[in-house]
Amino acid sequence: MCFGHNCIMAEKKKENIRILQRNKKAFFNYEIVETIECGFALVGSEVKSMKAGMFSFQDSYVKIENGSLFLVNFTIQPYKESSIFNHKPMRHRRLLCHRQEIKRLKRKVEEKGFSLVITQTYIKKNLVKGSLALVRGKTLVNKKNVIKERDIKREIQRELKNRS
Repeated sequence: MCFGHNCIMAEKKKENIRILQRNKKAFFNYEIVETIECGFALVGSEVKSMKAGMFSFQDSYVKIENGSLFLVNFTIQPYKESSIFNHKPMRHRRLLCHRQEIKRLKRKVEEKGFSLVITQTYIKKNLVKGSLALVRGKTLVNKKNVIKERDIKREIQRELKNRS
């Protein structure tokens, strides 16, 4: 048992996280080795568009330039209610991450042939954040095995449902 101020500080508050979207193609096309949380550097109309779900991951990836992470081919549609100061839908967006993590990720990407991909976006404490994944490409055989296993699980579920 704990009493007083120290007890209150020791308790963790439940974090409210609202998932906006998951990158399903990334889970299918890549083997995920490691994930890191990172923030997005966005303008106001981009934040409103993302909260409304008007964005897509199609063919997006992360590249490292000058010690910074940039999200490429990530489309955020223009916000309808904004004025003439709307954003460009297909610009490179900066990802916010610690410098040591960026250096470590850069070494892994250059040495071992990994790639960086955003796997999901979410809102945490009113900030738009993403889950950055260090990934390795799957072969065609691995993808076919995943499809086969998914079909087998579906058939088993159908049989169990029909027996009940």
